[in-house]
Amino acid sequence: MRGNVDVLSERYATNQMNAIFSAEGGIRLERDLWISVMDAERALGVPIPAEVIEKYRAARNQIDLNRIKEIELKTRHDVKAKIQAFSEAAGVQPKEQVVHWPLTSRDMDDNVWQTKIRRASDIALGKSVSVLKHFLDKARKYEDLILVARTHMQPAQLTTLGRRMSMWGEELLGWAEEFDAFKQDYPLRGIKGPVGTQSDLLKLLGSEAKVAELEQMVAADLGFSRVLSSPGQVYPRSMDYAVLSRLAGLSAGMESFSNTIRLMARNELATEGFKPGQVGSSAMPYKMNTRSAERIRSFANALKMYAMGASLNSGDQWEEGDVADSLLRRIIIPGAFYAADGLCETTLTVLNEMGPYPEVINREVDRYLPFVAMTELMSVATKAGMGREVAHEKIRKHAVAAALAMRQGQEPRLVERLAKDPGFSRYGIDEEGIREMMRDREHFIGTARSQIREVAKKADPLIAKYDTWTTYEPQPIL
Repeated sequence: MRGNVDVLSERYATNQMNAIFSAEGGIRLERDLWISVMDAERALGVPIPAEVIEKYRAARNQIDLNRIKEIELKTRHDVKAKIQAFSEAAGVQPKEQVVHWPLTSRDMDDNVWQTKIRRASDIALGKSVSVLKHFLDKARKYEDLILVARTHMQPAQLTTLGRRMSMWGEELLGWAEEFDAFKQDYPLRGIKGPVGTQSDLLKLLGSEAKVAELEQMVAADLGFSRVLSSPGQVYPRSMDYAVLSRLAGLSAGMESFSNTIRLMARNELATEGFKPGQVGSSAMPYKMNTRSAERIRSFANALKMYAMGASLNSGDQWEEGDVADSLLRRIIIPGAFYAADGLCETTLTVLNEMGPYPEVINREVDRYLPFVAMTELMSVATKAGMGREVAHEKIRKHAVAAALAMRQGQEPRLVERLAKDPGFSRYGIDEEGIREMMRDREHFIGTARSQIREVAKKADPLIAKYDTWTTYEPQPIL
């Protein structure tokens, strides 16, 4: 147990993601920022002794959370408490304490929050690319497994399980490409001072050129290539909304996958996986619930909720800024990344453990093939000279009657019903012709296989870019 009260952090997020938003992880990033600023100031001519900076650098990992809390209870200022605790750990005398000079709390806090967001985004996107790769692998594996496709939860036409996988993969690909471009261009607030004018930094360094150079040096140390030109005390909170809404977008394809797995499991067409020793129900021992797929939907809903929360802060700053948004941000930003982390871990687990039941799938295809073939029969009848709407009405009448008969335990005999209709026989459409049309199931799946290849081709550049993540496998989930 990590001692966190956040259920997402404690139960679902990995250590890798937790490290970014942990108290110790945040303090290390704050100290990295302070050290970076001191290094840049000294390089630009500010008389900071190198040995003082080295004392701070050596104390980077000497973190005493109890001491920080003790100081904060007295000062009622979290940043002041962290500065004092850092200086004490470094053994720096009061006259040597140049850390945080000439910064404001927002210079520290906002830039550190953005660094957390950037690093957590790297993990969330990397794991999403791993999910994408797993989708495409499954698409190729099941490209020949023909099944009944449904719209409005009703049998429609034939597809393949592989094409379904490519459908979810393409949706994820679109959001992943967009998130990748957004992440690369994501700008740091920078060292802007109390209201954004950089007046204190300008007085210290003596020129605007040096101010700009320091800011770029610090941004590069934190992993950013761009810096905002004219923010206020805080970076625009619409940027948080942009990040969290994109995390929610990444979840969409995974949620759609999980919903369909649940539906397929209901009809005994597939399983999300059920490991030896797993218990489906405390009351009904025979149950094999789709608990992981259900969890995926919960993670996706949580991400939408967090994005909605971020929208409340978007544009809600007064004048040059305030901290009225602080409490909500401390909840929704880590929460969103914990949810995204758990989402990917769970989706990868289901993708690894799931499997179809081909015999049940084939029986369902046999059951509905006469019905799903009717769109092609309508086209054949129209080409033979029958009016399209006339053909549609005749097929509708016989198909509905056959479906009702089937639901009452009778043989549907749809082909026989159609063949006996003089409206069709008049145009040379007979029972043998209809059955011949149905013998080759392959032609009912259209361009399904080529679509799988096309999605894989479109995904190749992103997968190559994040190749170190494509082999990532999930940690054991609860």
